[in-house]
Amino acid sequence: MTDQAAALQEVHQIDAIGLVCPLPILRLKKRTQHLPSGTRVDFLADDPSGRSDLQLLCEVTGHRIEWIREEDAGVIRYRICLA
Repeated sequence: MTDQAAALQEVHQIDAIGLVCPLPILRLKKRTQHLPSGTRVDFLADDPSGRSDLQLLCEVTGHRIEWIREEDAGVIRYRICLA
């Protein structure tokens, strides 16, 4: 398996719990800017406006939200496939 193929199979996790708008989205953008297209990212956030902000980011960048899962203590896990 090539290094790039291995990177695409790995799921990166970005923790934005406790951050409020716009910091969660800025953290996501910064930490994914050098990752290859097709990389999967689990983005964890508890900001109530996070879902709409993330949807807007995905519309602009072409990233795709694969699923959304509510976890404990108001944390939401988003699985994102990068464009």
